[in-house]
Amino acid sequence: MTADVLAKAQFALFLIDARDGLQPMDLDVGKWLRRHVPGIKTTVVMNKAELLDDINGSLAAAAGEAYTLGFGDPIALSAETGLGMTELYEALRPSLEDYVLQVAKDEDILGNCSSGDEDIGSKLPLQLAIVGRPNVGKSTLLNALLQENRVLVGPEAGLTRDSIRVHFQYEGRDIYLVDTAGWLERTKQDKGPSSLSIVQSRKHLMRAHVVALVLDAEEIARARRSLKHAEVVIARRAVEEGRGLVVVVNKMDLLKGRQNSKIYESVINAVPEEIQTVIPQVTGIPVVFVSALEGKGRVAVMCQVVDTYEKWCRRLPTARLNRWLRKVMSRHSWKDQSAQPKIKYFTQVKARPPTFVAFMSGKVQLSDTELRFLTKSLKDDFDLGGIPVRIMQRNVLRNSQGKNVATKITRSAGRTNERMVSDKRSLVALENTVSA
Repeated sequence: MTADVLAKAQFALFLIDARDGLQPMDLDVGKWLRRHVPGIKTTVVMNKAELLDDINGSLAAAAGEAYTLGFGDPIALSAETGLGMTELYEALRPSLEDYVLQVAKDEDILGNCSSGDEDIGSKLPLQLAIVGRPNVGKSTLLNALLQENRVLVGPEAGLTRDSIRVHFQYEGRDIYLVDTAGWLERTKQDKGPSSLSIVQSRKHLMRAHVVALVLDAEEIARARRSLKHAEVVIARRAVEEGRGLVVVVNKMDLLKGRQNSKIYESVINAVPEEIQTVIPQVTGIPVVFVSALEGKGRVAVMCQVVDTYEKWCRRLPTARLNRWLRKVMSRHSWKDQSAQPKIKYFTQVKARPPTFVAFMSGKVQLSDTELRFLTKSLKDDFDLGGIPVRIMQRNVLRNSQGKNVATKITRSAGRTNERMVSDKRSLVALENTVSA
């Protein structure tokens, strides 16, 4: 595994203990590096150097000994006190500059993609975060998706403490895959590294384009419920942040056998139903049943991830949307003609996730029922199921010259009235202002 990782790296830090000096194992590691990855730039880092002194020559002696490893001048530092970190950053800078420039370029393109072409977002690297509670098989799933043993796995919970970001390609598409630490409930978090890992996991969830929520099939069968509280929190957080969501039910291999056939079927039927119950605002969230340990379900997961991402990036032409709007309004059975919403204009203002604006005549507002109807029709007619779809409402008023003016309707007190509405609950942004 180490050789495979180093083969893809541009830079390696060979860490030794400055207090103990060179050990036989250090010499063996140095020989192994020269033999297996001769092309990689390696720098020897002497940690715990705060205990050595320049005056009595102990630091110089340790540096001279480390130099014999054959990787050039070593860097002395103390990870605990921060001593020598500047020198380490300077050594890393040439290797990091190209990466930082590429990330900045991707972010510039990403910032402009909401107003660009329909396909521009799909050309950017896909950011996929694997999240879930501890010991549900997130790291095993990452290894299965990469088709290599990239991260350490085992039966113990909490093996992954830091989020691991890996780049790979799937059918010619660049994907950044992030394996996060297990998401614990706040009351059960320990102070220290565990809680910091959870904070880091949440940050990666916010930065992801698509979130893969991993569930444990064996736990579902045993508890007779699909999602625990922490998993509901993850799913709702992803949807509220406007991310695409794919649910992956792992460890299906543990439910095989005749004696488990009914349990197997009940899990397959129960999970989609419960997902729809706890996240009613987004219909059609894809659910994939896999065995990451056996490598089964990889293609199904990636197909759903890519499909969700492409929907998430989709842009619809304004002319097409307004033709669609006329058809939708005509096929709906209103109580009477006066009850039909007076939508003058309908357009998409951004993608990632798809966000639309309905311009209304006068001070009339769309009701929650009408918003749900429009959102459901959008998803059904344009195949946008499984992702958050947001609809904002703006009112068009006439000014003193008789011209139409799109405005926020403000209350007499001057406050802005903002409501969050979605297809079935509270996700679609609805912003209304009442003019004085």
